[in-house]
Amino acid sequence: MIKAGQIDKGMALLIKGAPFVCIDREFVNPGKGSAFVRLKLKSPTTGQVLQETMKSQDNAEEITVEDLDFQYTFNDGENFHFMNTESFEENEVPMTSFPDYQLIMKEGETFRCTVWEGKILDVQVPSKVVYTVTEAEDAIKGDTVTGATKFVTLETGLKLRVPIFIKQGEKIRVNTETKEYLERVNG
Repeated sequence: MIKAGQIDKGMALLIKGAPFVCIDREFVNPGKGSAFVRLKLKSPTTGQVLQETMKSQDNAEEITVEDLDFQYTFNDGENFHFMNTESFEENEVPMTSFPDYQLIMKEGETFRCTVWEGKILDVQVPSKVVYTVTEAEDAIKGDTVTGATKFVTLETGLKLRVPIFIKQGEKIRVNTETKEYLERVNG
């Protein structure tokens, strides 16, 4: 058990029998009355977001999680499939838990995952990833206006705008949070 006043961002808690991760915390000390904590909690399994208000002296149940390496093997349209790189156990995660990850995770890549009781609660995707361009529109000759861009499709199916000089088969670095082009990668 942990006091609500000691809860910090990133902590995993058991709320109403389900695991939640604290994504935002605000400590409020009003002039009158006792201090309290406003928590914004997210369920890693369902994506549900809860707003909880607790007195700073109330107890909350902290759960022990561990970070392990998992290899992303594939998705079947409903679940992401991961394999523990140490035990080789398979683990499924509903795609609805991480809807934005479908087009940014590459098959065969290893990700650090937060695990509780054998279930993956969170997948830590790097903020910058290198992808191969699989489809690219042809640049129109003479289209050299400053900042001219075109759409390309990456190996994961993600479509994004890039400068017109990017060609099919080239590697580019992408910000996975904003899904924006950062730079061309040589080699």
